Amino acid sequence: MDKKVFRSRVSVALVGFLLAVFILTTSPMFYCGAIGELYILGGAFLFCVLIFAGMRYVVAGDKLYINIIWIIPYGKAIIITDILSVKRSYNLLSAPAASLKRLSVRSKKSSKKSKHSYLLISPAREQEFLDTLRSINPDIDIQVSDKKGKWRVRDWDI
Repeated sequence: MDKKVFRSRVSVALVGFLLAVFILTTSPMFYCGAIGELYILGGAFLFCVLIFAGMRYVVAGDKLYINIIWIIPYGKAIIITDILSVKRSYNLLSAPAASLKRLSVRSKKSSKKSKHSYLLISPAREQEFLDTLRSINPDIDIQVSDKKGKWRVRDWDI
């Protein structure tokens, strides 16, 4: 079985927001001497860093798996032959993506229990990821442009 692993793109804006929240919440604690609370916030911050660093999209055979922190599977596998389209998205919904520059992967609903038929992901080697999907399912409608747009600042994707 051929297996390719793609890590998640990490957004400068999300990391900056996370750092700002951490600094703004720890500064008063530091001056008040709340050392125990600082350890708790530090652990939460490290957990967030592990989640950001550990997001992976694995294409194995004809399935797409999403792994977080190397061991935790996110939902069920997506069958690549069921994928209908892939489009660019800057949707702010919670997703297994460490960037705001995302791909919206639309697929057939696998069951009646499924609420949504799409998934938001952000692979770092995006073009290679799309080529891998297309090699398995050439019928995927891919509408992804890498042109500079309003969501790019000095070639940084937010």
